[in-house]
Amino acid sequence: MSTLLLTHRACLLHEPGEEHPECPDRLRAVLKALDQEDFAELIRDEAPAATLEQLCRVHPRNYVEAILGIRPAAGETVPLDGDTVMSHGSAEAALRAAGAAVAATDAVMRGEVRRAFCATRPPGHHAEPSRPMGFCFFANAVVAARHAIAAHAAARVAIIDFDVHHGNGSQACVERDPAILYASSHQWPCYPGTGEARERGVGNIFNVPLSPGADGPAFRAAWSGTLLPATEAFAPDLLVISAGFDAHARDPLAQLRVREPDFAWLTAELCAIAERHRRGRVVSLLEGGYDLEALAHSTAAHVRVLMRA
Repeated sequence: MSTLLLTHRACLLHEPGEEHPECPDRLRAVLKALDQEDFAELIRDEAPAATLEQLCRVHPRNYVEAILGIRPAAGETVPLDGDTVMSHGSAEAALRAAGAAVAATDAVMRGEVRRAFCATRPPGHHAEPSRPMGFCFFANAVVAARHAIAAHAAARVAIIDFDVHHGNGSQACVERDPAILYASSHQWPCYPGTGEARERGVGNIFNVPLSPGADGPAFRAAWSGTLLPATEAFAPDLLVISAGFDAHARDPLAQLRVREPDFAWLTAELCAIAERHRRGRVVSLLEGGYDLEALAHSTAAHVRVLMRA
């Protein structure tokens, strides 16, 4: 079966401001990389907007309505914290990013495609149930997981996060939900200061912190030694990947030394787990990555494996 690529032009209209690392050029770089000839077989579609019902499986209704109600005038911004900023187009971009996660889940769970990649922004894994932070408004990976459970009767969903920053929001949303596993490697110490190995939820949380300077072999060891076996044992009906590429050696926001072959290796390992359990069902969502060249090359390596593994 083919691989689905979901995106939407509205995701380019989220404008946090000049010099902000989570800029529209990130998505432009990703889409340019995926326009190469070797990605011609991707099925391409526009991301729908998430519904209030889909978002409220994760976030309280008053929080969702408050975020969507912030609509600055064109050219203006509203800071929600020191890192997280809303512009005139941010609310729709956030709806499309979450909606892409839902649509990808529908396509994979219905068997229309085997795998899907969502090239969207803003990212989502720092968004807590009632708090935006770290460039994020809605916990897109958790929205996908809860949709798989509610709409497709999935019994177990694994959220796999290899962004260099710990996904505190994803963890906070699922840490009392035994139907969802959360597995993460991330730099420690680093923003947001969560993700210690002792954080276990109800036995469904697995964190492996990596020291600044940790390289590809250390990254692979974290996954092969702890996180992949935990995911395998969980036997998920669906894998949702928080695909952040800011662990790359070139990224300016952290100090890990991971490179494209390491991301490709992990993607292949995750696809193999998905194949052994539920017909290869994988939904991948773009998270971080702030060096444009490294982001483009890493995303291409990741999607290439999604298509072929």
